[in-house]
Amino acid sequence: MKIREVIEILSGHILLENHDLDEDLPRGGAADLMSDVLAFGTEGMVLMTGLTNPQVVRTGEMAGINVIVFVRDKTPPRETLELARDSGMTLISTTYTMYEACGRLYTAGLPGLGRVKIENDSW
Repeated sequence: MKIREVIEILSGHILLENHDLDEDLPRGGAADLMSDVLAFGTEGMVLMTGLTNPQVVRTGEMAGINVIVFVRDKTPPRETLELARDSGMTLISTTYTMYEACGRLYTAGLPGLGRVKIENDSW
């Protein structure tokens, strides 16, 4: 799915544009625990989160994530925006909740990260 499509589906607005909006995003994921992003994130994915602190950008850099969507109409502080600008990330905001944003993107065809088996977890 293209970044442009993500913005359209989520009725999002661009906070910081550092990528061609026709760039493809292979999959999407969501987390507020940055340790989960590091453990389960994949390079090039779009990350949906309710966190707006600079750690989100730093974690995204380590995981190879270039596009972050802030849910619930959150706007990151200046420090986060500056770090993202310097890192070359694209930041988007949407009024949808994380659950709704993920559902809309998944329904529109953006694959998730797949089912992750956690040790000692019975399904």
